[in-house]
Amino acid sequence: MSEPSERPVLTVRDLTVEFPGDGDTALRAVDGVSFELGAGGALGIVGESGSGKSTTALALLGLHRHSSARVSGEILLGDDDVNALGDEAVRRLRGRRAAMIFQDPMSALDPYYRIGDQISEVYRTHTGAGRRAAWAKAVEVLDRVGIPDAARLARARPHEFSGGMRQRALIAMALACEPRILVADEPTSALDVTVQAQILDLIDELRAETGMALLLVTHDLGVVSRSVERVLVMRDGRAVEQGPVGEVLKAPAEPYTRALLDAVPRLDGPVRERRTPGEPLLTVTGLTREFRRPGGGLRREVMRAVDDVSLEVRRGETLGVVGESGSGKTTLARMIVRLLEPTHGSIVFAGQDVTRLPERGLRAVRRDLQMVFQDPVSSLNPRRTVGDSIADPLRVHGTGDREALRTARELMERVGLDASRHDRYPHEFSGGQRQRMGIARALSLRPKLLVCDEPVSALDVSTQAQILELLGDLQEEYDLTIVFVSHDLAVVRQVSDRVAVMHDGELVELADAADLYGSPRHEYTRRLLAAVLAPV
Repeated sequence: MSEPSERPVLTVRDLTVEFPGDGDTALRAVDGVSFELGAGGALGIVGESGSGKSTTALALLGLHRHSSARVSGEILLGDDDVNALGDEAVRRLRGRRAAMIFQDPMSALDPYYRIGDQISEVYRTHTGAGRRAAWAKAVEVLDRVGIPDAARLARARPHEFSGGMRQRALIAMALACEPRILVADEPTSALDVTVQAQILDLIDELRAETGMALLLVTHDLGVVSRSVERVLVMRDGRAVEQGPVGEVLKAPAEPYTRALLDAVPRLDGPVRERRTPGEPLLTVTGLTREFRRPGGGLRREVMRAVDDVSLEVRRGETLGVVGESGSGKTTLARMIVRLLEPTHGSIVFAGQDVTRLPERGLRAVRRDLQMVFQDPVSSLNPRRTVGDSIADPLRVHGTGDREALRTARELMERVGLDASRHDRYPHEFSGGQRQRMGIARALSLRPKLLVCDEPVSALDVSTQAQILELLGDLQEEYDLTIVFVSHDLAVVRQVSDRVAVMHDGELVELADAADLYGSPRHEYTRRLLAAVLAPV
């Protein structure tokens, strides 16, 4: 990593961001934060959800303008104070001088337009390039961030990409104009460890080639230790500690920083005590799912997202499923709960073959078979109160409205939410709280099997630890069997009795957690484990 130059490309002095509160009060989301960033340097900002780190990042590009936020202090991009510039001058700064990678790629990408067109538009806007040159640039940057067959997939739309591929496309869009400063808000939170390493390597290369500075906002302390020279720790809107990353992470001065480090799951941490499994609750045999690749013509190529997978899950155990983006793990999870139809194979749940059950038969099965989704924002209806969202499965299965809402409030309390807020809406809660809502809704029918698809991937380490502890407690209390899908191998080690490893749609290894992490047999499993980043 290159050393920052003496002259800062970004200087922040006494930055404060306030939002209107109840009555005449104001919520101070950022409180007097100051830091500098030199050309080619890299600064990480870490902290829990609600600490103010993302609010700080948005302020740097003037993205609180025309909102209810009040921003004060100085934000100097070179000699230009962002807070003092007009709207048109700030727009010119974005993209060329400073660009931002947002946390949620699905919200940042237009679902209607092709990926390549969206990147081309950004490049044309800031450089004046023609359509052909802009399209070539789009293909080039997609290839650089690891999109396979970039020339063809540039013509795909966001829904045709996996979550990891959408994040890579968003990174390509931000990098197209080679900005002097890249502000990255959780840029690798949705990526598996090997793709994460590729993206971080790419950002390093761009910094070395262009002198681009990096401001990295993340909850992943392993990424921070690997990617930046200095780190700033935020809590409740304030900078509580900052300094060289090695010093802060190895010998933190603040107890809060130490608590963050202690909450990080580790590959060398203890494997959970193996529960005595019961009889098989779920058996999948020869499960296969085929898709047709995007592209024109009647003979589009068939892709096997899941290829002849067979496994069983025993009552009371947690089976972890790991693999890279595109490995087929989420497709497998969705077939298990019958949100996707298998092309071939069978699914036997609680002794019943549910592979081809019609919708009426599935409704009864789904009382016992529920899913917690990766993105609680997308899985919760923004126009319904959280109480109603949690109660809806009960209503579908015949419970009266009053009883359903009473149960919803009880579940809110059980998962650590204030039941008096049952009449609020999802946007009024943090990411960790929304994930608790998703868990509460999945538990409303008292299922036997809970399939969790990346349930903690977007959460900070302390909130992640709380959710994992909650799932463990609920497993004991409700006698749950869990299938836990994740790209985070350290998290999977912490929660799983057995672990299945998927690669290119195939199940390549299945073993007890202690055996798989201690002596992995497959070369692919060894590569995954070697790519995991530890904070110190």
